[in-house]
Amino acid sequence: MSQIETVYQRMVEYYKNDPRRIQHFVKVHSFARLIGLAEGLDEPQQITLEMAALMHDIGIKVGEETLGLCDGKTQERLGPPVAETMLLQLAVEPARIQRICYLISRHHTYTNVDGIDYRILLESDSLVNLYEDGEAPEAVRSAYDSIFCTETGRRLCRLMFGINDAQETQ
Repeated sequence: MSQIETVYQRMVEYYKNDPRRIQHFVKVHSFARLIGLAEGLDEPQQITLEMAALMHDIGIKVGEETLGLCDGKTQERLGPPVAETMLLQLAVEPARIQRICYLISRHHTYTNVDGIDYRILLESDSLVNLYEDGEAPEAVRSAYDSIFCTETGRRLCRLMFGINDAQETQ
């Protein structure tokens, strides 16, 4: 089993009895994988991206259990230590752990995006959140204009939410 598959299994175990959270990270991972491959990430970046996508919301559980909070900033703050512990147990290399934890610590931060893996994680999580939260067309359009930068992510957003190509601002 690859490290990605091992992380996938561990995250299902981590969120046992919480199908909503499991369904969420599975969808984010699926979009991240698709966008990363389509955008031509090299293998190390792709692996890091996929692991981060699987683990991006890992801070929700500890936030809810200890603080009764699951907002984005709480996730960003509490998620990296939990992820680091799990990844160390799985013998993931330190540089990869560091980048995954960094991505988790910023997956609700849309400024100073430093890397294609970071951009794709934001886009993938946004595709899923826009749908799951039932966002209004105006909110979808705003997200499309401000978050989506990769060709693949923009195309998926247009197709999923019926954004007309004629509305393109680029």
